[in-house]
Amino acid sequence: MSLPVSSSASPVARRPQPPLAAVETVTHDLHGTRWSDDYAWMRDPEWQRVMREPERLTPRIRAHLEAENTYTRTVLAPTEGLQETLFAEMKGRIKEVDSSVPMPHGAFAYYRRFRAGGQHPILCRSPRDGGSETVLLDGDAASEGFGFFAIRGAEHAPDHQHFAWATDTTGSEVCEIRIRNLEDGRDLPEVLTGGNGSFVWSGDGRHLFYVVLDDNHRPYRVYRHRLGTEPSEDALVYEESDPGFFVGLGETESGRFTLIATHDHTTSEVYLIDAHAPESAPRLVAPRLRDQEYHVHHDAARERLLILTNAEGAEDFKVAAAPLSSPGRESWTDVLTHAPGVLRLDLLLLADWMVRLERTEGLPRIVATHLTDGREHTLAFEEAAYSLGLLPGYEYEIEELRFVYASPSTPPVTYAQDLATDARTVLKREEVPSGHAPADYVVERLMAPAADGETVPVTVLRHKDTPLDGSAPCLLYGYGSYGMTIPAGWSPNRLSLVDRGFVFALAHIRGGKDKGYRWYRDGKLLRKKNTFTDFVAAAEHLIATDHTYPGGIVIHGGSAGGMLVGATVNLRPELFKAVLAEVPFVDVLNTMVDDTLPLTPPEWPEWGDPIRSQEAFDYIRSYSPLDNIEAKAYPHIFATAGISDPRVTYWEPAKWVAKLRATKTDDNLLLLHTYMEAGHGGSAGRFDKLKEVAMLYAFVLLVFGMAG
Repeated sequence: MSLPVSSSASPVARRPQPPLAAVETVTHDLHGTRWSDDYAWMRDPEWQRVMREPERLTPRIRAHLEAENTYTRTVLAPTEGLQETLFAEMKGRIKEVDSSVPMPHGAFAYYRRFRAGGQHPILCRSPRDGGSETVLLDGDAASEGFGFFAIRGAEHAPDHQHFAWATDTTGSEVCEIRIRNLEDGRDLPEVLTGGNGSFVWSGDGRHLFYVVLDDNHRPYRVYRHRLGTEPSEDALVYEESDPGFFVGLGETESGRFTLIATHDHTTSEVYLIDAHAPESAPRLVAPRLRDQEYHVHHDAARERLLILTNAEGAEDFKVAAAPLSSPGRESWTDVLTHAPGVLRLDLLLLADWMVRLERTEGLPRIVATHLTDGREHTLAFEEAAYSLGLLPGYEYEIEELRFVYASPSTPPVTYAQDLATDARTVLKREEVPSGHAPADYVVERLMAPAADGETVPVTVLRHKDTPLDGSAPCLLYGYGSYGMTIPAGWSPNRLSLVDRGFVFALAHIRGGKDKGYRWYRDGKLLRKKNTFTDFVAAAEHLIATDHTYPGGIVIHGGSAGGMLVGATVNLRPELFKAVLAEVPFVDVLNTMVDDTLPLTPPEWPEWGDPIRSQEAFDYIRSYSPLDNIEAKAYPHIFATAGISDPRVTYWEPAKWVAKLRATKTDDNLLLLHTYMEAGHGGSAGRFDKLKEVAMLYAFVLLVFGMAG
């Protein structure tokens, strides 16, 4: 393992001049407050169309973004060899010829595999008891000719006669759905367009329910398509009239019901359609109530619904039962009561078992309960930090539970648990072809004291030879929004920094649900600043415990995590050496007062509605990263954007970088790279994605003087 090399020299001895964006001030006025936007011109006036057709971007805007890309390439040119080295390291940790564990369904078993050098999965099936393989979709072949290609959804029909898949060829998450006849391998002539790739088969395998987007890129309608008919004849099944709610599709594990779920971040409503009577009208389970969520599962043997919900003050969720004949709230009775501090995350229902994934004290566990006699199996592990994930299958009348275990030092292991006997079998261990010894790494769980007395969990990964004397550089990652918890799982790319002497740290800050729903509530709306101060507390604790040193930390976040690092660096820039901000949500105020943008109305429950509430307006303005840039020294910063990104529009990071460049007082690196043929997630190919990570890590090593 190579340790950091100290260097006081500038990361780049002779640097080209960066592009300077034109200042064309637009003034806004709301709640008696006026504020200026010097770079509003970067937002294309036809942004909705550009999202679907990126080639239509206004030439002036394109020229500016390409100038930024050229500047970034020039600055990083000395690291090209390093980037190749990093890419080779990360690629070497991927088993190129690989396959998922086959998932049995009826007479077949379904799986995905990769070929050597392949960027995209090959979706396959073979006879359950052995036999020749049938390729359902070759992702590599389908991707040919496209600058961007992603499979957003793929599923076979219940009768195994047809296969449907959704593809995105711009990164905008606008998809086309195609259907293949598996008897002759030919595609049906109809193509379903205008959706986000969400679809569900009917029980008879002759109909497909699918979601369609509105003009502002919001999923708002469900249509039903009958195979062999023109899409123009498709029946409208459901339409959501509230722009603050998004529509999604699902199905119960029993296969009995198709589910239409409409929701924002805190409220949900579910409709049932009999999967074997696909033309029947949707049936409402329970009308939406503000700040109440519920998720529906079908217990076929007992002809009831099991409902995971936070109703009646069950903040960390409980499970209720309701008869199919009267599923409304008035019929709900508890079968698993609320246990404060034990967050029920998910349910998986089998014919005789209710399996729940839950989190307590920041760590996950799986509990399986027999639905007749009440006996339970609890699955937990001994490492200081780890992740667990349920693997739903196609079959319902089984006793086998599949799940995946991983940790920061342990590659994923797929297990099968026989719930009748409690016997556990390893189905697959992820291989690291270039070699990996978990014993060479140390995983720790720290508790960082926050200013208000809370303690913030921090997961740490380091090489066993990295000294704990305050000399190691550190990469600190965080997210902290929407109640999302970043699991303490396996990420082989991190080892390219950890093996060079970096400490990797993951801060489980408020705004996520790492310590229960309360942890989320205390990091949203008018308590959002707790997210940023928790991140600072994590950094300070890493310094205090000699894991790193002041000015030796890189903070890393993407999307809402990009907002996190943008707000944090405004608060305490001196703590950090550098910032990695991937597609950062940094223009929070301007975005949240614009109700035409795709995510704005559904996100008012997360951030507040600054249009109708001056209190929300003032609070958002007080932390919005773009609005709080000051004339002071900032760390080195590398931001990314996606031209067709529907979640964080490209102009947010572009405006942020432009304002920073015009305002900050230091000479540190400030780079922007816009993916001109991709959206929120960057490249979709498994190796192309590694090149993006290699570019970010090369930047980190460059600013630490470790790029040689």
